[in-house]
Amino acid sequence: MRTPTIRDVAERAGVSKSLVSLVLRGAEGVRPEKRQAVLAAVEELGYRPNAAARSLSERRTRTVGVLLNDMRNPWFVDLIDGLQSRLYDSGLHVLLGDGHLNRRLGEDLTRTFTELRVDGLVAVGTLPDPDALRTAARHVPMVVAGTREPVLPGVDIVANDDEHGARLATEHLIGLGHRHIAHVAGLGAVGELRRRSFEATMREHGLADTAVVEQGDLTEEGGYRATVRLLNRARRPDAIFAVNDMTCVGALSAAEETGLVIPRDLSLVGYDNTYLARLRHLWLTTVDNAGHDVGRRAAGRLLDRIADPSRPAEVDLAVPLLKVRGSTAPAGAA
Repeated sequence: MRTPTIRDVAERAGVSKSLVSLVLRGAEGVRPEKRQAVLAAVEELGYRPNAAARSLSERRTRTVGVLLNDMRNPWFVDLIDGLQSRLYDSGLHVLLGDGHLNRRLGEDLTRTFTELRVDGLVAVGTLPDPDALRTAARHVPMVVAGTREPVLPGVDIVANDDEHGARLATEHLIGLGHRHIAHVAGLGAVGELRRRSFEATMREHGLADTAVVEQGDLTEEGGYRATVRLLNRARRPDAIFAVNDMTCVGALSAAEETGLVIPRDLSLVGYDNTYLARLRHLWLTTVDNAGHDVGRRAAGRLLDRIADPSRPAEVDLAVPLLKVRGSTAPAGAA
């Protein structure tokens, strides 16, 4: 069977091809009865617009490339949900690329996206090759989301206020009476901001001498290993602030393996408020860093950048909130 064309739709509806094009683009000014006739013909014939042909005529592909640092990070799910819903409302479709897979295969996904002539690009999380992003930003409107790096000319940054969020977590533990508090740190600009804020907050409360930082790598395994090291210290901490929820789950596993009861013997705070923190058998106190809101804001910034590529770059920070659940308790609860 022959694939129906726009000419077939026009003949069935009794209108011109140009009017069919106007209806398919959602243009205003078309008489209601004509619009209904075109839509009915489209449905009856099973017509599907030729995306490639439309892209050539409009000089747009109506697609946005989204390059993630690592799809295994559950916080990205909330961000992508907010991003995709906002873009979809504007008639744009999302193409996802995994930066972790990119590193393993040695492929430059930013180059792939630019070759596909996407209308815009969103870089999510700390990516390993800022030079590739810098090159792509010269050719396509771009937004960096969920991190503060890299800082590029003409590229907006939409992220969480990590310093404020880390302060909320640390002051929550201090407010519960904990004094020997450790931080399992992460990598990249986000990890650095959260670590610095933890240390500054501890100093401000006169607790610099009891603050401990142990390096992690943002994964559950990294959190587990860092916590094992912390618990083997001569003076183990009575509370741990983890750089993200995955790290906090690793810390929880390490603590329970040594016989500690959470939160009676050890309070734990994560960061991100992912679905992991909300699982009933984990029920982690954590910082909600507004992933869905960050995604929607990033989409809005990208749409503005597509409309006006020369506008000045800005940094847009979402405000985090502390979600107190079952992994923290007052000091001395044991």
